[in-house]
Amino acid sequence: MFLAQGDIGRSLLGGLEAVIAYIPTIIGALVILLIGYIVAKVVQKVVEKGLHKMGVDRRLKDTPLGGQMDRATPGASPSRVLGKVGFWLIFLIGLVSALGALGIAAVTNFMNQVLAYVPNIIAAILIFIAAALVAGAIGGLARRTMGDTPTGKIVATVGPTLVMGIAVFMILTQLGIAPAIVQITYTALMGAIALGLALAFGLGGRDIAADMLRSGYDRAQREQAQARQEATVGRGAAEDTGWSTTSPGGATTPSGTAPSGTTSPGSATGAPQTGGQMPNRPPAT
Repeated sequence: MFLAQGDIGRSLLGGLEAVIAYIPTIIGALVILLIGYIVAKVVQKVVEKGLHKMGVDRRLKDTPLGGQMDRATPGASPSRVLGKVGFWLIFLIGLVSALGALGIAAVTNFMNQVLAYVPNIIAAILIFIAAALVAGAIGGLARRTMGDTPTGKIVATVGPTLVMGIAVFMILTQLGIAPAIVQITYTALMGAIALGLALAFGLGGRDIAADMLRSGYDRAQREQAQARQEATVGRGAAEDTGWSTTSPGGATTPSGTAPSGTTSPGSATGAPQTGGQMPNRPPAT
């Protein structure tokens, strides 16, 4: 009886000593967790201010995705949401480090797997930020160049939506969420968009293409007729300045001389010709 009580006492004493010896480890883990929390809050503030100065809130607000985000989380700006994401990423790293300091193997292995997934999350966030900036720039450019016209409205809506849609597929692929389904859906969507654009340009531009072909054909015909006319005029000018056609007597003479068998102007008036000169008249008496 006394032996059993002594064993229990020694066991309790050993357990208490183990707990006391483990207290510094717990304190160290808490310190690591506190440091991780402080760093995470600093990163959150830096991300929020940096994205706000870069104009992410303004540019993303002009896109359809920004409108949907505002309806889903009223009052939450994109920079604030991304800052919160950055906070949890850094705090997660601190939590993994704190659990590793405790030396619990099962928990440490699990948290290491979670930590290995963090780079994919960071890459997805960077893709989202870049896509938001590009989408906002496209929307702003369309409004500045095309104004409030129907075409401008279409481009300002379709352009950012297309950019953000592609970014969503890239983010899902980066995160490794159902990669086969994402790839099939992306391929089908891009094919449908390409087919729709081809049909739109083909059917909508059919009359324009016909007018362009008709005007080109008419211009070619006019140029060909003009070239023929210029060639005919050129041949006529060459014949006028060169040798004339065959005379009635069968001889070829230079242009400007009377052909054989014809009467010169001098003979037609009865004036005698001697060597091509008029005879001298006798002096008057």
